[in-house]
Amino acid sequence: MSDDLVAKSEKRDYAGLFRFDLYWGAPDQRPLVLELDNGATLTATNVSSYKGLRVWEVPALPGSAIEARLDQLIAKTTTNRLVIFHEADKQAWRWPSRSSKGAGVASRTARHVHRTGSNDPRFAEKLEAIRLPDDVLLDVNAVLAKVRAAFDVESQHETKQASRLMARMYAAIEKAYPDGYNSKKRDHEISVSLARALFLLFGDDTEMWASDLFQDFVKDHTARAGSDIGDRFNELFEVLDTPPNSRAGLPAELRSFPYVNGGIFSEKIQLPALNQDFRDAILDACAVDWSTISPAIFGSMFQSVRDAQTRRDLGEHYTSEENIKKTLEPLFLDELRAELGAALGRDTTRKKLNALRALWDNLGAIRFMDPACGCGNFIITAYKQLRLLELDVMLALQELEGSTQLSFDPTLDLKVTLDHFYGIEIDEWPARIAETAMFLVDRQCDLQLRERFGEAPERLPIQRETRIVVGSALRIPWEEVCPPSANVIVAGNPPFLGHATRSESQAEELRDAWGRDDISRLDYVTGWHARALRYFATTDGLWAFVTTSSVTQGDPVPHLFEPIFAGGWQIKFAHRTFAWESEATNAAAVHCVIVGFARSPAKPLLYDYDTPKAKPTVIPAKRINGYLADGPIVYAIKRSQPISPVLAPVTFGAMARDGGHLIVEPEEVDEVRADPIARKYLRRFLQARELLHGGDRWCLWMVDIDPADIAKSPVLRQRLDAVRELRSQSRAASTAAMAATPHLFGQRPAVHDVPFVGIPRHVSEDRHYFLVARFGPEVICGDANFMVSDPDGLAFAILTSSMFLAWQKTVGGRLESRLRFSNTIVWNNFPFPMPDPHVRDAIIASGQAIESARAEVGTGPLADLYLPGDLDPRLKAAHDALDSAVDAAFGRSGGPGMSELQREDILFECYAEMTSDLLSERIQRRRR
Repeated sequence: MSDDLVAKSEKRDYAGLFRFDLYWGAPDQRPLVLELDNGATLTATNVSSYKGLRVWEVPALPGSAIEARLDQLIAKTTTNRLVIFHEADKQAWRWPSRSSKGAGVASRTARHVHRTGSNDPRFAEKLEAIRLPDDVLLDVNAVLAKVRAAFDVESQHETKQASRLMARMYAAIEKAYPDGYNSKKRDHEISVSLARALFLLFGDDTEMWASDLFQDFVKDHTARAGSDIGDRFNELFEVLDTPPNSRAGLPAELRSFPYVNGGIFSEKIQLPALNQDFRDAILDACAVDWSTISPAIFGSMFQSVRDAQTRRDLGEHYTSEENIKKTLEPLFLDELRAELGAALGRDTTRKKLNALRALWDNLGAIRFMDPACGCGNFIITAYKQLRLLELDVMLALQELEGSTQLSFDPTLDLKVTLDHFYGIEIDEWPARIAETAMFLVDRQCDLQLRERFGEAPERLPIQRETRIVVGSALRIPWEEVCPPSANVIVAGNPPFLGHATRSESQAEELRDAWGRDDISRLDYVTGWHARALRYFATTDGLWAFVTTSSVTQGDPVPHLFEPIFAGGWQIKFAHRTFAWESEATNAAAVHCVIVGFARSPAKPLLYDYDTPKAKPTVIPAKRINGYLADGPIVYAIKRSQPISPVLAPVTFGAMARDGGHLIVEPEEVDEVRADPIARKYLRRFLQARELLHGGDRWCLWMVDIDPADIAKSPVLRQRLDAVRELRSQSRAASTAAMAATPHLFGQRPAVHDVPFVGIPRHVSEDRHYFLVARFGPEVICGDANFMVSDPDGLAFAILTSSMFLAWQKTVGGRLESRLRFSNTIVWNNFPFPMPDPHVRDAIIASGQAIESARAEVGTGPLADLYLPGDLDPRLKAAHDALDSAVDAAFGRSGGPGMSELQREDILFECYAEMTSDLLSERIQRRRR
């Protein structure tokens, strides 16, 4: 059915299409006439209407500038409008798409171009989407929603399709190279060639030259089978780098292309013999409207065409434009927009003009550098947003001057220019894409300028370019790329490589960046923080990086943030842990944070997420510390003993180092029980799996064994012989020494004759409480858990409290996103105050009530009792009572109504008080 709609649209009977096929109404407006500068006129005819939503037809394709002028004329009578421009074999449908911008709504033009006879399923889908029911009268808002659903997503669809097409082109060229060809040279040539193809595709759709010049060249001047397309591209690339006065004798199809200059076509490259696969991919790409492609497409294209293993080795993770703005807006864009609002709010025209001109100068003074730029997504977005701000300033100046003529030339006086933007990228292919992409997004911004003012700068031949340096950002001196100053902004998305996955050469780079051998568990990304500190050592500036969330958790925090804060920097804003979103195919699934720095931020902001995929809540902060909490600058360093006198030491559970011979699995227990000697030493064995998810497991625990029993028991003798053999062959000297005592676990807790709390090493981040359980001394705790002696139940109650969970989440490390318990960092730093006796008794009693509630609720696995969102009311009430008792120990009465952020405030205050003396001692030791 939708194919019929496309066919009728191609006949250009739009009045009949909308009224009789799409069931819209009759026109209700007279034609509008636009007078052009050359004296000619252009007429727009209203062909259909629906309760104020109107469709206009214009029998011409005059170009985006005149299209924009006519659309603005129509806008005076019709807010919601479809404007259809058309010629014999091509039509462009314009729709004013709306999107959020700051506190208001911005309008931009979505434009779908359809060529007669082309396979264009998206156009068919749009027509079908705006068809109205013939038996129901829809509300105008419902019709608006249908049109928006059809047209507002245009650029998103184009972006995804373009990414796939770029991958096809990459594969087609790669396949054409002969076996044995130097792979590095091949990848370089493909990188440059596809960057050039990207430029030419944009050129067709952004009026750099005569309409569809590149498409017509491929369609009409290359063999249909693609046998000569490689040679023809080689010719074209050379022509684009040839000045007009040196083009004598060229055929017309090449002579029509402009002289580009710049770096895009300067290198001489000979593509191999290509085929129809590449030609078809190019022609399919020509059918896409590249003028509306999102800047995020460039990173997405890159990730789609690169080998997955290569991406892992380099640690590349490309982000959506939305996530880029999470970095750039609080770092500097929001303040610039506020400055624009303040300028327009001045009480006199003179003051407004002066403030606007000062802001314009400020925009021109900004220099932006991404030292891990990839395909340039951060640079592209920063440039685009600054150009939009500059356009707003120019429009405001025009309006205030009370004339349609500006006192400046918009084609000459732009202050935000490409040569103010810099990048460093280790890999050439994305660097080439970034250089090209910046020129192309510059062209998009120029078209917006022309829509408003009717003029835009002439960019060919290229005069100004973004500087992208190829090399390691941890080796290249940043100041040689972009001289540091207070006007420099550094931001980006460095490689996501944990300490366990970085290569030795990357670890060496990290040591060099920090200037020290001890880099602890710092992730590779922190090398960029070290280089930023060196770069801005003697000047102000702004900088922010998207990073792995692990840099704000556990042991890395003091190693990273202590030198940053000591260097005079403060956190300007921080996005706490959220889920990374990428527009690329098979995008990396990671949790990350964003932290921005300034010397003296006026109003620090915390962006908090209830869940990693939730929308953030913006929280004004007094001071943000390295754990991304509003609190004092403190560090939970590794400690050998708890700082709280109330807390008993936590140790690892028992580690067998036995090859499994001291462990008795369920299918083996009957055999052991049948041996009367071995049965005496059979004990329940508890690893994290059994603690959380239930199940039976046993071990042979023989710390008090009678040596004669070994000789009497075939089971013991066989198992201990196997343990002795395994340990004696170990390369580890400590394990080999244990062969002398094969009946003992390799590592054993110091105390195992009192009740204890089993603490799993890892617990899901979705739990509302840290899942622990209390056991009698007859149970042996395995090394997949920690354990703490708990004769009276106080430790169990503390570990089960919301206050402890808040501390664990804030200072503890993570395994992926799961909470990772640590005795040295989490438990030993937990600032639990000395409670009054009656408060202590209340806490213990509340813990006992939780154990009773667990028994009452059911006998299933512990994890099943605490499923997120499904906690039994009796258990919830017991936990609420415990929280009230523990909060009282901290001198608070928050109980279940206290938020996690409020608990963090309390905990860091208490920690600062408890460790003030310890910190002074630490500083004094360092000074010695």
